[in-house]
This record gives sequence, structure tokens and C-alpha cells, in this order.
Amino acid sequence: MDPRRALPRVDDVVAQLDGLPHELLVGVARHAVDDARAAVAEGTALDPDAVVAAARAEVARRRAALLRPLVNATGVIVHTNLGRVPLGRDALDAVAAIGAGYSNLELRTDTGRRGSRHEHAGSLLAAACGAERGLVVNNNAGAVLLALAALARGRDVVVSRGELVEIGGGFRVPEIMAETGCRLVEVGTTNRTRLADYERVVGPDTALLLKVHASNYRMVGFTESTPVDALAGLGVPVMVDAGSGLLDERTPWLPARPAWLHDEPGVRQALAAGAALVTFSGDKLLGGPQAGVVVGRADLVDALSRHPLARALRADKLTLAALQAVALAYLDGDAGRIPLWRMATAPVEELRVRAEAVARAVPGAKVVDTEAVAGGGSLPGLTIPSAGVAVEGDAAARLDGLREEGIVARIDDDRVVCDLRTVDPADDGRLAAALRAVTTAHP
Repeated sequence: MDPRRALPRVDDVVAQLDGLPHELLVGVARHAVDDARAAVAEGTALDPDAVVAAARAEVARRRAALLRPLVNATGVIVHTNLGRVPLGRDALDAVAAIGAGYSNLELRTDTGRRGSRHEHAGSLLAAACGAERGLVVNNNAGAVLLALAALARGRDVVVSRGELVEIGGGFRVPEIMAETGCRLVEVGTTNRTRLADYERVVGPDTALLLKVHASNYRMVGFTESTPVDALAGLGVPVMVDAGSGLLDERTPWLPARPAWLHDEPGVRQALAAGAALVTFSGDKLLGGPQAGVVVGRADLVDALSRHPLARALRADKLTLAALQAVALAYLDGDAGRIPLWRMATAPVEELRVRAEAVARAVPGAKVVDTEAVAGGGSLPGLTIPSAGVAVEGDAAARLDGLREEGIVARIDDDRVVCDLRTVDPADDGRLAAALRAVTTAHP
């Protein structure tokens, strides 16, 4: 008898599976049966239980690949792979309230006429940094793209050679400029660009002077750049791609400016220096959802909002609801409502106390001093003093085991280290239990 006749039926395999919608389970079962059929044809002995086991393993793999919460124990606050930054209770409540029903997204309830989605979060963020107008799009790359397309298509945009950067995901300033149809005019050198370099090229076809903040690298040594206030005197609109979105470099929402912010520029200061437009991220050092924000002169921002790309890049109501809550927190001067700042400014002593409690619950665990980072392409080379828990042993296996438990950590000096700066205190017990499990399974 042909051994393939003994293969389990797809329906019989499906009956022993769960955890996914029926249609997906059928596909998994069919694939497992087909693989077994091919193996039998090549002379492998049939094992019906192995077919079911393979299907169950595939179901588990697919479930693990679904979007789900994780504990970030890496010490990277703005972790792109882990969804950037957590949202605060205010922002989550706003998302739930707006997402659960209808809203005045594009309706002026006082007149009954159509309104603009930029009148909510966009206007509040503009107020928070002293701008005339603001709008929100899907991310900062989109904000830069929209601004260049709306204001500079077919015209010159002047950029220092030292600011023609590439950020994560292959976003290169020259390539974005080419896509928008504007003409890139490079000035200066990689490390030094003076006002005279800009003066030599400014002419009737110059649409913008673009300054790009080098948010993901740091240049030191024999360097020179031209400040915004000097460029603003040339009579051409200055656009600043601030990147990280620190609204005010004085951080008035905190008791004091953290030392680790170093010389990170603020959006408010760029505008005060004469920038006509500033673009920045909605997450990173702002602490909201992933989005792009443009603030600045009313006439220029209005021109962006009327451009056809504005509709293609616009943010949805959930993003706007979350950003509105974040903007209100800044306007209230209450950064404690924003998890980014709670994590970034937690005292090391407080983290060490938590680490000691976790370490007591894990045999062989030790409390260690660590260095956290802002992440997300912000504050390159700068670290934030922190504390965590380290365990010796098979570091690679334990790191894999922690991921299976929903914990993402790191390896330092052949030890698994869990940095508590990025762990919510409510997850300390979960972290301790996961560490106990992996140290027992991988001694």
C-alpha cells in the first residue's frame, strides 16, 4: 500500500489545533500534511503525530509573530523595533474615547461647517512651542517631504554638506529632495559651513535654506556651522528639520534640564531664532505616537495643508487624539503624564532599589550600574546613568528564553543585563519570574 494513504486528513489535523482563526488553521494543517507527503515520497517513515506536532509548532510561531506587548529591558528608551515609546494614560484614554465613536475631527461644532483635522493637535503643538500654525502628518520623513514638495518644487534648496544625512530605514536627505522635484544646492564642507557659503548661492530661485539636525550622529573637532539666526537674515525662509522634537531646550516641564540632553536644540528656540518652519517627530523626545509635526509661519503651514500630498500623508484620528493629549500635558507643564520623561528622569537610586528587589527573587542575579540611551536616532553618543539586574551563564540561550517570555534584554560582558530604566515598575514581578525561569532552564 502507498504509505501516503496513511497521511492524516487535513480536517483531522485542524481538529487538534487552536489559537488561530479556522481559516489560518486550515492553511497550517494543509502545509504540514503536504510537507509530510513530500517527505514520505523521499523515503522518510510516516509519523502522524509528527505531522500534528509540526502544525502546532507553526501555530505557535505565527501567534508569536502577532503584534503583542513586550517588556523593554534594553535601556533604550525610544526603541524603534519595540514601537518607539509607551503612551501615557491620558493619551490612551483619548485614543479610546475618540476611537470608540464619532468626533469633531473635521467639523466645527459651533458653526456646523467643515473644519480641519489640523485645528486640534497641530494648533496645540504650535502653541506649545510658540509657532503661528502647526499640522500633523504620518511621520517626520513625511513632514520633510511635504514641506519640500509644497514650497520648493522646481526651485533651489540650499543645504550644508555636513547636514546631508541618512537616518534609519535608508531615509537620505538628497534622495527625498530629488523625489520632491526641488534642486539640491550643496554648500560648505562636511565639517565646516559658514554664512558666506550660503550668501554665495542665494538667488531668485532659492526657495528654502534647509538645516538638518544631525540627530543620529555627532561631529566633533574642527567644525563650524551657521546658526539659524544668521541664515534668517538672508531673506529666504529657513526650514529646520529638528528630528527629535524637543519642544523647548530649557525643558520647563521638568525641575531642571537633564545633563544628558547636552546641546540638543529645541523647537521653540529654532523658531525664536527666525526659522520659518520646523519639522520634528511626534515620538522620540516629544513622547507621543509616531507622527511628523510641522510648525511655523501661518502662510507656509497653510500652503502645506493645501498641497495634494497632505491628504496622502495625513495622520488618522487616533494619532491626533494621542498627540492632543501629549500637547495638553506640555501646555500644563506636567511632563509626569508622559512616560518618556518619567522613564528618562527616574532617579538612579530608585532604579537600584527596584533592581535589588528583582535580584532577591532570582538566584545568582546581581544588581549592576548600567547606561541607558535615548534611542530612536536621538542624542548620539550620550548616555543616561541607570541600574539593572545581571545574570551569568549561557547568555545567548537566556536572552532567547527571555524573548519567549515577552522580555527583551541585552548582553553585556557575556551576561544578560536587564536595564530597569525602560521597565514599567508594574512589570518588575513579571521580569523576575522570567529571569527565574530562564536561569533554571539554561544554567
